[in-house]
Amino acid sequence: MSALPLACAALVFAASCGDGADESSPSPTAPTAEALADDLQAALVRVQEEVGFPGVVARVVTPDLEWTGAAGTIGADRSEAPGPDDHTRIGSITKTMTVTALLQLAEDGALSLDDPIGRYVPGLPNGDVATLRQLASMVSGIPSYTFDEEFQQRLFADPEASWTPDQLLDFVRGDAPNFAPGERFEYSNTNTIALGLVVEQVSGQSLHDYLRANVFEPLGMADTVLPTDAAIASPHLYGITEQGQPDGETADATGWNPSWGWSAGAVISTVDDLELWGRALGTGVGVLSPETQELRLDSFLFDVPGATDTRAYGLGLGIEDGWLGHTGELPGYNTYVGYLPELEAVVVAAVNTDIPTAVGKEPVSVVADELKRLVGESS
Repeated sequence: MSALPLACAALVFAASCGDGADESSPSPTAPTAEALADDLQAALVRVQEEVGFPGVVARVVTPDLEWTGAAGTIGADRSEAPGPDDHTRIGSITKTMTVTALLQLAEDGALSLDDPIGRYVPGLPNGDVATLRQLASMVSGIPSYTFDEEFQQRLFADPEASWTPDQLLDFVRGDAPNFAPGERFEYSNTNTIALGLVVEQVSGQSLHDYLRANVFEPLGMADTVLPTDAAIASPHLYGITEQGQPDGETADATGWNPSWGWSAGAVISTVDDLELWGRALGTGVGVLSPETQELRLDSFLFDVPGATDTRAYGLGLGIEDGWLGHTGELPGYNTYVGYLPELEAVVVAAVNTDIPTAVGKEPVSVVADELKRLVGESS
């Protein structure tokens, strides 16, 4: 049986005219924008054909360009082309939203990022010493339940089953921590499940309701939701996966219940909405004060083992070569959102499979790397 990867997601470290111009004359930047749009579409088609995933939809927005492209189909056995309003499961991009909620509550004085997680969620390894900040930054030392063999067996035996957050945390309660808090970076979905419970406890709302009222609605993300069941609204992408299947076989994971990812990976969104989220994530506008956004952007831990000079993780957010963002992976789905401050550029891509490439790379990472390269070269 195919093993579960870093369940919910692997991280990617995740025209204007001059004054007095003749209105009949083309903008001086229009040819460049048009050429970039052509290059982006060509790259999207090429990557989809070379890697062989069913379909992809993507968007790139800069001050000079708004481009949306697609290649392939909405599903492995379907003929329709994907579009920016197709709903898709975004996996660990959910983490960026949950940690944003945590930062909002810290901003309001309802909690401190330096509170130990054990003050809110009992029984976790390192619970008395690992802080909310360390959980959000993936340096808590708390093991990820997704690597527990019993969890994996139960998940794939019945992928439509519903899970509660406490059922997920129970897989690591009583375990030894992997390391002392702050010692190194280690991606753990347990961290963000626990932080989801913190948001609920402190706010007095379900995480579903809190995110809707304080993140999605303020940004106009009308098609984004933390679901309460396995349903995914139409239109949507149909996801195909190898996870949990005999070697060489695949399964349609579209209807699999995402509750096992909850605050770490269950959100459903669209490329339309993720464009809005990418800009809010990169700037804080609409969700965080300038001071809290600065705190977030100063949180990248470049000096811990697991990071590099150009790639690191911070408060629910990654950075790689200047791009702020995150990837998301759930069985059948692979998504990326990124923002480059120096160019005010947003890149979003959604692929309807999580099956890795021949060299073991996430399919959406291949797409995103090409789109970001072209955006960088055009500046």
